[in-house]
Amino acid sequence: MRVKGHYYLAVVMIVVLSLLAACGSNKGSDASSSPSESGAASQSAAPSESGSASPADDKPITFTFFDKNVGDAFNNPVAQEITKRTGVSLEIQQPTGNPSEKLNLMLASNDLPDLMSIGRGDILDKYIAAGALLPLNDLIDQYGPHIKEMYGDMLNKTRSADGKNYYLANWYGLEQYPIFGFLMRMNVLEELGAGDKINNGQPFTQQEFVDLLKKYQEKYPTVNGKKAYPFTFNGENIGAVKGTFKGMYGMMPYYENNGQLQSEVKDPKFIEMIKFMNSLYTQGFIDPEWATNKTQQYEQKLSSGAIFATADAFWNVGNPNTALKQAAADQAKKDAAQFYPYKVVADGADASKLTYGPKSSLGWDGIGISKSNKDPARAIRFLDFLASEEGQYLMMWGIEGVHWDMKDGKHVPRQEVFDGFDKDWAGYSTKTGIRKWTWAVKNGPGTDGTPYDLIGRYRQDPVSSLAIKNLADTSFDTAPYDNLGPSGGTPEAIMQQKVTEIGDKYFPRMVMAPSEADAVKLYDKMLQEMETAGLSKLEKIYTDNYAKRMELWK
Repeated sequence: MRVKGHYYLAVVMIVVLSLLAACGSNKGSDASSSPSESGAASQSAAPSESGSASPADDKPITFTFFDKNVGDAFNNPVAQEITKRTGVSLEIQQPTGNPSEKLNLMLASNDLPDLMSIGRGDILDKYIAAGALLPLNDLIDQYGPHIKEMYGDMLNKTRSADGKNYYLANWYGLEQYPIFGFLMRMNVLEELGAGDKINNGQPFTQQEFVDLLKKYQEKYPTVNGKKAYPFTFNGENIGAVKGTFKGMYGMMPYYENNGQLQSEVKDPKFIEMIKFMNSLYTQGFIDPEWATNKTQQYEQKLSSGAIFATADAFWNVGNPNTALKQAAADQAKKDAAQFYPYKVVADGADASKLTYGPKSSLGWDGIGISKSNKDPARAIRFLDFLASEEGQYLMMWGIEGVHWDMKDGKHVPRQEVFDGFDKDWAGYSTKTGIRKWTWAVKNGPGTDGTPYDLIGRYRQDPVSSLAIKNLADTSFDTAPYDNLGPSGGTPEAIMQQKVTEIGDKYFPRMVMAPSEADAVKLYDKMLQEMETAGLSKLEKIYTDNYAKRMELWK
């Protein structure tokens, strides 16, 4: 209740206070009272066991929501169904321009929406440090049964140093799913005599891989009058190049040496990797323009048919694969014209401990309730619904009876959904709302065995299927090593930036050195410059932060 004017105030003060005490502050969209000390401003009933809000929760309320990824209006069929089941409508704030700049501006101006989706990392940490996000522990204890059930120990791992949770992650939980690999054209592999390894899931040895590159070089000096190369890379995505080669050696994000975390460049495997890459370059196997390839140039080269292999995440070659299928002489065998991901085992590496699949179980973004939210209890109940299995399938599969059906206890998608995504992924997602928002989404399958991510996991194309067969076992959890560096805005952060820039400068130079001896000299020079820039000080920070994280996770 809100009473305006001073005339009536003295008369009704006791009545108003009594009503406020009895009703709490569940005022729907007109809520104006501040959160209580527990962080819960509303005292209405908790969600039902099905995940839907109980009738007492259905009073309409509108929250403002900043999503760094999507600014679409919350009015498509899935959004309408979410509102129907929860009583919550959202005003999605369009992240115009750079979302990071917008987030920094909102924090500086203290102009915060009710709910926020922020990428995990420095900006989310700044929001937490500034007290801009409410702690969720008490709210989850009172109103978050599905959050507790679905997140489990993840809530322990996403705590801040003060032991409190300030956000719910999305795409959380470790999933055995491939990322990087050596992508090779299947029909060319067959021509080169790769045999059963084309599709039987067995890895190639380092020497077998080199032999394939050599055979291609000899068989195809030119293609359609253009110089052909066994190998090229995307110069704008060096992380994928490094990730692939590091994977074949089983390298981790940091080199653990006598209980200390050191930079990956100090791992003895790193210089071996550089020597191997340099040998491929000096033998003429690698496109000499690789370091300056822009993404468009890279895709054009892969699409031309003049390249045999690359090192990348397998989903990054969708456009070239489409072009290669269209250009296939025998359309009945067009799928074989594509780039497929394969595992290569470095000499001396343990094939069971390769690291092609770095994936953080802590997820990508953090969804939090801002200090400006007038009804955080209602907000957490809304998030509890989204986190529930019911909410997951609604966001990621659509509406039962419209987009999917339950048959024999399993979620079964309708063909028209696949047809819609195949025809126009972005347009169909916008039209239906399926997979438009991924708030609180969990990796992996639901209780009936069907994956929550319908489009990304339920139906596999030939490339994805072979990627899983060849490389899923190389997945590993990077969560213990995520964001161990110095805090943003500190002198040490400037050191980190300088060290990173040095590494980025020397990596292509080492790969393209005239000889192995020259590559080693450049490596030694890189280490010296990194030490001068403060690498040893940074490594102490990595080690200290890692120790604190392990203590927090106990």
